[in-house]
Amino acid sequence: MSEATPLLLMRGIVKQFPGVRALDGVDLEVLPGEVHCLLGQNGAGKSTLIKTLAGAHQPDEGTITLNGEEVRLSSPIAAIRLGISTIYQELDLVDGLSVAENVFLGHEPSRMGFVGRGEAARATRELLARLGHAEIRPSVEVGRLSPAAKQVVSMARALSHDTRLIIMDEPSAALAHDEVGNLFRIIRELTAQGVAVVYISHRLEEIREIGDRVTVLKDGRTVAVGLPAKETPTSQVVSLMTGRNVEYVFPPRRAEPVAGDEVLRVENLTVPGVVSDVSFSVRAGEIVGLAGLVGSGRSEIIEAVYGARRFSGQVVLEGKVVRRGGGTTGAVRLGMGLAPEERKAQALLLDQSVSRNISLASLGRYSRLGWMDRRREAADAREMVQALDIRPADPERPIKTLSGGNQQKAVLARWLLNNRKLLLLDEPTRGVDVGARAELYALVRRLADEGIGVLLVSSEVPEVLGLADRVLVLREGRVIREAGAGELDEHAVLDMIMEGSAL
Repeated sequence: MSEATPLLLMRGIVKQFPGVRALDGVDLEVLPGEVHCLLGQNGAGKSTLIKTLAGAHQPDEGTITLNGEEVRLSSPIAAIRLGISTIYQELDLVDGLSVAENVFLGHEPSRMGFVGRGEAARATRELLARLGHAEIRPSVEVGRLSPAAKQVVSMARALSHDTRLIIMDEPSAALAHDEVGNLFRIIRELTAQGVAVVYISHRLEEIREIGDRVTVLKDGRTVAVGLPAKETPTSQVVSLMTGRNVEYVFPPRRAEPVAGDEVLRVENLTVPGVVSDVSFSVRAGEIVGLAGLVGSGRSEIIEAVYGARRFSGQVVLEGKVVRRGGGTTGAVRLGMGLAPEERKAQALLLDQSVSRNISLASLGRYSRLGWMDRRREAADAREMVQALDIRPADPERPIKTLSGGNQQKAVLARWLLNNRKLLLLDEPTRGVDVGARAELYALVRRLADEGIGVLLVSSEVPEVLGLADRVLVLREGRVIREAGAGELDEHAVLDMIMEGSAL
């Protein structure tokens, strides 16, 4: 494959923003029909590079060559016309429109000035069949589809433009284990047809499975180009990404089982159609993990405990019953804190400062007679920034400029201001690079060691087993196994959640 003529060549790409040199001479080479993986920590320049390739940013220096011809990607439309399509992590589909309307949005087939809806539906059916998903109806509203089906629609939209190169940004982030396998099948079929894929993921095991070659970015520079994905040791890739050796080890657990008082007790929790008769407890200083596929009821359990979803059964926090349907305010007042799965949409005010995001759940402590004590608010935020090593250490910086790992630390800091008794963590390392993950793992373990109870949800089984003290294995809304994390291994858990065997 390395002898083929490159489909894409990016040479010496430089992109500057006020006060920041986001790209500092980046190189990228992509061959026809290959899966080229782009790796790097948050802040390494990956997002800026793909936005440059997608036509959303214009490079200040450097050249972009496509099929041997130098091109200027002056806009996203220009990139699409040249055969470059981008599928972002946060899919830009319109929920209120049909599948066909989304696939051909902006380039609807027309005849004599009239939109050809029948032609759009027919072409959409062909594209979905090409992707192996003929069961998705062109007429159905996109908002009614699962995350996996929405991703297929995004791919169909990309292919509707006669695409030669597809950029996929964290495509597996919202997918269950079996759905990732189907994604890889689709990618292999596309590359067999000569379509090249630039694949971005923080999950290094995926890179080894689906990738052909790897390019690594660090601090806006290319530190490795075209490494063989399957032969390059993980330790080497991690070292290139971080500039140091990072071992995939989790903070050590206590030698003795947790003997703290019961913080949370859940009895016969049922969410109609999703969760059935689930009971468990969390003790002070204990991390309890929920393992299962997307749709197994993991997130719904956390939402019910937090008061964000109606349920039957009983939730008790330190002896006080959480009122059913009482909303999240009651749960917060009793001592719970939530770091939700959709961090940007559900937890952060992206245009506000780090300080304001940290103080958001504690505004009452800074209010006196209708006036806000901004000095105290800033001082507390500065203290949390230092305590959790949030970087850059500037509380007044807009939080949208921070990496995913540092944004997540800010969410945790918000609850630590309130001396929480229980933290609910839903996919706490989603979109977080390998170096920041290790920091978050150490932080969560430290909080547990200080006596906070933690209820953890993660799609990554190794993460649940490595971080939790005790694990509940879920399938189809029921607990099929409860055991100490040390009594389970990844293959056994995957067998249980895929097949339903509790043996």
